[in-house]
Amino acid sequence: MSMSDLPFTLDQLRILKAISEEGSFKRAADSLYVSQPAVSLQVQNLERQLDVPLFDRGGRRAQLTEAGHMLLNYGEKILTLCQETCRAIKDLQNLQGGTLIVGASQTTGTYLLPRMIGKFREVYPEVGVQLHVHSTRRTSWNVANGQIDLAIIGGKVPSELQDSLKVVPYAQDELALVLPPSHSLARHDMIERDDLYSLNFISLDSQSTIRKVIDAVLSQSNIDIRRLRIEMELNSVEAIKNAVQAGLGAAFVSIAAIEKELQMGTLKRIRVDSVTVQRTLKVITNPNRYRSKAAEAFTQDVLPHFASPAVYPVAVSEGARV
Repeated sequence: MSMSDLPFTLDQLRILKAISEEGSFKRAADSLYVSQPAVSLQVQNLERQLDVPLFDRGGRRAQLTEAGHMLLNYGEKILTLCQETCRAIKDLQNLQGGTLIVGASQTTGTYLLPRMIGKFREVYPEVGVQLHVHSTRRTSWNVANGQIDLAIIGGKVPSELQDSLKVVPYAQDELALVLPPSHSLARHDMIERDDLYSLNFISLDSQSTIRKVIDAVLSQSNIDIRRLRIEMELNSVEAIKNAVQAGLGAAFVSIAAIEKELQMGTLKRIRVDSVTVQRTLKVITNPNRYRSKAAEAFTQDVLPHFASPAVYPVAVSEGARV
């Protein structure tokens, strides 16, 4: 089959992807700023050219058929390569334009990446920056698929991706024990390990990456995590901080997430004797994908400034120009 005989166009692939993401022809049309009849016509033409139905039209939500899923899978790869091509061409402008796409897991993306992006924009204001914050698993797949240039994650890269991604330890993220200032133990700078059993804890879900790290480190420190009283499980660090400030309990929270609260005195950090809870953040990239000049600049000029030197031994004097 020659290129002129292809039974689909890039616009049709974009429409297929939009319908899949939005769940309906109307919402897909709105997201693409075209009319719904135009979307329906393109889908009809695509199905006629391929001679196969792409959507099951029996339900209220637009559901892809098996053939639709297959076309979407290949279509997303085609569209990603098209985006890479455009970005490579823009790179010829020597960082006078283009886009940097950075990914991060939840806590890192909320509290660390905005500062890193701000430093990058100080030097390269003409480069657009996109930050995608998702779970470690989804972020890893986005890097593998070329949808993200690089990412900083706190969890473990999925086993099926470990051979295809480059994983570099980057920084130590300490998870500090915090209490409301009014708590009876808040007058101490350090408590004993057994004091943990007297606290009511507010935590993330037991399946979250941070929760697993905390449980593992405490267990290694001979603390029986089954005796810890988990009074409340919340789905965000911000909700946990607010709950602690309201006097509802104690929590282990990333130091990066509580800098403002510690300065204002709305949270009190307490150390636990002989116990340090921390996790290693990692930078992940796909060495088999195109690496933009913007990504190279971010790696050289920004990453060293926020790294833990013992973990990510790239001296600022050697690698950074900011």
